[in-house]
Formats: sequence, C-alpha cells, structure tokens
Amino acid sequence: MAADAIEKEAKGLAKMAEKTWDYFTSDELWEFIIHASIKIVMILVISYIVIFIGKKIITRIFTLKLKTPINQTERRQQTIIKLLHSTLSYLVYFSAMIAILSAVNINIGGLLAGAGIAGLAIGFGAQSLVKDIITGFFIILEDQFGVGDYIRLNNSEGTVTEIGLRTTKILGITGELFIIPNGQILDVVNYSVNNSKAIIDMQVAIDADIEKVEKLLTAYLETLPSKFEELVDVPSFLGVQNVVGTEVTIRIIAETKPLQHYTIARVIRRDVKEILEKNGIPMAYPKMMLYDRWYKESSEGDEE
Repeated sequence: MAADAIEKEAKGLAKMAEKTWDYFTSDELWEFIIHASIKIVMILVISYIVIFIGKKIITRIFTLKLKTPINQTERRQQTIIKLLHSTLSYLVYFSAMIAILSAVNINIGGLLAGAGIAGLAIGFGAQSLVKDIITGFFIILEDQFGVGDYIRLNNSEGTVTEIGLRTTKILGITGELFIIPNGQILDVVNYSVNNSKAIIDMQVAIDADIEKVEKLLTAYLETLPSKFEELVDVPSFLGVQNVVGTEVTIRIIAETKPLQHYTIARVIRRDVKEILEKNGIPMAYPKMMLYDRWYKESSEGDEE
C-alpha cells in the first residue's frame, strides 16, 4: 500500500511538472509575453516622449509669457514651471502604470475600486499630507517665495531650488539641502524681494577730525554708483554713531539690489580704511597699560 501511494504521488508530481512545462513552453504564453513586452516598451517610450515634449511646451509658453507686458516676475515663472513639470510627470507616470497593468491583463477596475476604499481609510491618517498640499498651494498662489529666492524658513536658510505641492527644497550656503514639508512652514523671511541695505560701522580714534573724515568719505561715496551697478543710490554718511572709551564709531549706509549688500560692505570697509590711513586719520585700536607692582615697590623703597 505504501508503495502504491508513493507511486501515485510520483505520477501526480510528474503530471504536474508536465503541465507546468507545457504551460511555459506553449505558444500562447510566449505570444502573450512578446505582445505584452512590446506594449510595455511602447508605453514607456510614449510616456518619455510626452513628458519631454510637455516640459518643452510648458517652458516655451511661460518663456514667451515672460517677454510680454504682463506683470510676471522671472522667479514666479520658474516656480510655476517647475511645479507644472512635476505635475505632468506624476500624471504621465500614473497613466503609464495603469496602461502597463492593463497590458498584462490585470483588472484595473477592481484595483481602482480597492484603491478608493483603501484611500478613504488612509485619508483619515494622512491629514499632514493634506495640510502640506494645501499650504504648498497657497505658497505658490500668494507668491510668498519663488525658485531662486534666498530665504530663511524656520531654522533653515538658503536658496530655494524647488517648490512642490508637498515639500520645499532649500540649498544652504555650505551645500546642505533642506527638504521641508510645506505644512511645517511657520516663519518665512524673504531676502530677495526688496532692496538690501549695507550698514557699515567703523571705529576711528577719539582725537580724529570728524569733519575731515566726513568730507573725505562723502566725496568717496559719491563715486561708487558709477563703479558698482549693485548700488541703487549714493551711499550715505550718517556720521558719529557711538562713542565708547577712546573709540568713535562712524556709520555708512548703502542701499543695494537684493543680496548685494555683503559685497558692497566689504568694498567700502576696505576703501575707507585705505582713505583714512592715507590722510593721517588714526583708526581706533585697543590700548593696554601694564602696571609693574615690583617696580613701584622698589621705587618706594628707594625714596625711603
């Protein structure tokens, strides 16, 4: 009996193996694989072409729009272009995935119905995602900041490289990339919208001739706008800002194009130092007095 059972089981396994081999070597299977592979390749190629051409068209449309008299800034255009590129890619990829599933004879209707039910369940736990998307929409709609702007966002500071409906990417000055969910954006400081101001404070000695300093620096500052296009107007010499000990602080303010105040401030500091030194006006420097206790005691002993 045991031998018969083993023989029967062996025959069953052989028959199953034969059916499996017949299935994998059947013309119908390989014909289906070849046709499905061709469809998948065509879907991927068409998707790539649609994304490539679509991005070109979007960029072209907004580039032409930027050249028209319509009041649109370049930074806003770049922000919208990147967002539309991203949206187009998501839509095409999703459509390609649906088409590929159809090509391999998977019931899309059942999957979509199941996805709808699952999406409803997931939606209750995805409130942060919804918040990110809504916040991202209003950031773009209100033009709070755009691609290329230098901003401080919460505790992150740098140049905006991408704004999406869910996240914002900021490139820091030392190369770090901050990826911040839009729903967590609380405080935003945009340095790229309005003109910047360079505030230059320099210290001269208390016995310096302030009137002479004012004449020299005023004449120098009037020459700067013709040399630096970053300047919006002639820098102003405000005069004495503070007096502490043996130091007199003088202040200069220069209005520049956005984010150009750092460069202008460095140039003015360098030139002011050279001008004051050439004209014999002493710069303030720390002074130190040494008190020799042993010398004082020796002097008192000699006197006695």
